[in-house]
Amino acid sequence: MTTMTDTSPREFKMPDVGEGLTEAEILKWYVQPGDTVTDGQVVCEVETAKAAVELPIPYDGVVRALHFPEGTTVDVGTSIIAVDVAGGGAPAPATPASEAAPAEAAAPARPAAKPQPAARKPEGRKPVLVGYGVAESSTKRRPRKGTPPVAAPAENTLYAATAIQSVQGELNGHGHTGGGPRPLAKPPVRKLAKDLGVDLATITPSGPDGVITREDVHAAVAPPKAPEPVTQAPTAPAAPAASVAAPAPVASYDGARETRIPVKGVRKATAAAMVGSAFTAPHVTEFVTVDVTRTMKLVEELKQDKDLAGLRVNPLLLIAKALLVAIRRNPEINASWDEAAQEIVVKHYVNLGIAAATPRGLIVPNIKDAHAKTLPQLAESLGELVSTAKEGRTSPAAMQGGTLTITNVGVFGIDTGTPILNPGESAILAVGSIKPQPWVHKGKVKPRQVTTLALSFDHRLVDGELGSKVLADVAAILEQPKRLITWA
Repeated sequence: MTTMTDTSPREFKMPDVGEGLTEAEILKWYVQPGDTVTDGQVVCEVETAKAAVELPIPYDGVVRALHFPEGTTVDVGTSIIAVDVAGGGAPAPATPASEAAPAEAAAPARPAAKPQPAARKPEGRKPVLVGYGVAESSTKRRPRKGTPPVAAPAENTLYAATAIQSVQGELNGHGHTGGGPRPLAKPPVRKLAKDLGVDLATITPSGPDGVITREDVHAAVAPPKAPEPVTQAPTAPAAPAASVAAPAPVASYDGARETRIPVKGVRKATAAAMVGSAFTAPHVTEFVTVDVTRTMKLVEELKQDKDLAGLRVNPLLLIAKALLVAIRRNPEINASWDEAAQEIVVKHYVNLGIAAATPRGLIVPNIKDAHAKTLPQLAESLGELVSTAKEGRTSPAAMQGGTLTITNVGVFGIDTGTPILNPGESAILAVGSIKPQPWVHKGKVKPRQVTTLALSFDHRLVDGELGSKVLADVAAILEQPKRLITWA
């Protein structure tokens, strides 16, 4: 009796590598059709709305096809690579058009993969990106007209060795007042519509199969654009440059008057988060200007301390410690607002966020359990956080679970600002530039090192008294840093 062997390739799907994210962009491929891969081998790098991550393949075999080129944004749960687990054989064809259609429909505004022919043909090599372990995805696409749902085989379970579990469920009904058929929109779009007060039923969808996109929601609240002036008649023939003396353009860069930059990845997520935060939490910002001369002297002394040798010692270190002491004295500031339960959740731990500007955009990784760290431990954590962010290696896990945040705008020479809360947090402290200013010290006007602090907080759970106490405590510690000992 002859034993039959299943040589059909296994499909590896785009996993959910963050907090319920629905899509990711393929940055780079590291394998090509015909390459042999082993369990745990990194095959590509993708960028989500949180960070760039590497994806390992969960089985041994030979790469049969790469379903999407670099630069394509793919929905979570869509197959991105086929692997022949039986081994051997020539590269197999790309995914048929019937299978690729849902992924292509998911990102109409981005460059999509070329339509796959019905007949299987070998596909050329595509570059792959680097990632890490992924969690089993629970994302399921709603069946659309004319597109039967594709059943996911059991062997397509996503690699979960170093998984980040999805915690964000579908926000049913957000942005829709009810009545009539429910508009088609992804959960993040529904959340955005709810935050902006837009009824999805009033929006004309521009996405495939009648799906409402983020752009549709923003367009519903955006003022109408003024018509652009016509600079050249459409039918005017091109004339030699030397024949007519034309006025020089006002602001021309290499001949182009405009540059369009796609909003995606970290920048796209930041924009959505800031809009949601600004329209959800009632912000209040308070300011205080403080003499930090003694703190700056202490920084210089600590740089010479052997217990801090090799660690990053700067004013931000002592500002972070001052904020942690202020939180200990006023624990109610370390809280969050639970809208569903209508409760204020007071946290008995501090995951201190540090806003960091990176080439991918603004990110806010946090130091876990910062309240329990000694000064050397806090310095070490700050150093690792900054270096990891600059290298673009910050993981999604490092940006989850923050409770309060510090943003240091002073490094850009800015005196102060009114920072927007990181979503889900109660307060954010902005630190301005530290510079010599005339200051009344011991009855005389002297040059002192002065800075301005700004504390924004969610007025639903932090009243003016509590916010003022926290800000005043931080200022008092930076003015007299010995309070780090007496108040701790």
